[in-house]
Amino acid sequence: VVTLLQKMQTQVTEEGKAEAKLFDQFMCYCQTGGKTLQASIQEAKDKIEADTASVKEASELKAQLESDLKKHKAARDDAKETMAEAKALREKEASAFSKSKAES
Repeated sequence: VVTLLQKMQTQVTEEGKAEAKLFDQFMCYCQTGGKTLQASIQEAKDKIEADTASVKEASELKAQLESDLKKHKAARDDAKETMAEAKALREKEASAFSKSKAES
């Protein structure tokens, strides 16, 4: 009976050591996993802020470019109109010059 109790005591001690080792591994995983998770969360928050700022900047640039495009289109239309008027004036003057030369 004493031998049986001694074997049981040895077995319980070994199981206790094995459980303690597993518990230590689990706690280590929990601590490092929690820190890693916290770091990942903070990194994601920082990335969200950076991306939000980037989107805002891109939106502002787009609005500026659209405004510039409107101005340039208006200037282009004005230039085309001015060119058409100048061309019509040159044709009129050329026609008048041709008539005056033919009459002389």
